[in-house]
Amino acid sequence: MRLSRLFAVAALIATSITPVLASPAGVWELETRDTRFRLELCGDGTQLCGQLAWLSDADYNEQYKPYLNQPMANHLKQTAPGVWKGNMKLFGHNMSGTITQHNETSMTLQGCAMLVICKTYGMFRYSE
Repeated sequence: MRLSRLFAVAALIATSITPVLASPAGVWELETRDTRFRLELCGDGTQLCGQLAWLSDADYNEQYKPYLNQPMANHLKQTAPGVWKGNMKLFGHNMSGTITQHNETSMTLQGCAMLVICKTYGMFRYSE
């Protein structure tokens, strides 16, 4: 009986542990390697804020230069460990979105405009 109780306690502890992820603060590059965002924890320390930090010199990025150093995520609310949701402004478009951190070097950004036009981007931690 004592052994079964020990296993029950161990199982309860194992299921209640949530993975601890590295801070999302830093520079993140889209999988296309042509755009980077700077993210940081803000507000009460659990919200996520960010701005467009860099664009490659590809011709199609010329239209996005007015959005450089402008907010793209403003106080996204943490809804689970490593998951933030809220309103974003991506390349001049207002969207509702989710940023999900998978580990210390990769995230997914999903944004939807008008609830029907959605796009998902892979993001990877950028280090110079």
